[in-house]
Amino acid sequence: MGIILWIIFGALVGWVASLIMKTDPEQGALLNIAVGIIGAVIGGWLMTFFGEQPVTGFNLCSFVVAVIGAVVLIAIVKALRRI
Repeated sequence: MGIILWIIFGALVGWVASLIMKTDPEQGALLNIAVGIIGAVIGGWLMTFFGEQPVTGFNLCSFVVAVIGAVVLIAIVKALRRI
């Protein structure tokens, strides 16, 4: 997947995850992209850890995996901010 698709994919994933976690007003476009890309990496790692298929491209399964990873990332950040 090219860098442009990773940026678009990250933006969509980060935006959806921020809507789910209700952090959308706090995040801008760049943070959504970063959360989406890092979330895709975390989601892919979690899926391989559990023996499933990681993020493989721009498809629905990969989108769901990346959103799960991004939600996990946002939850971790929210928990660390409370400490």
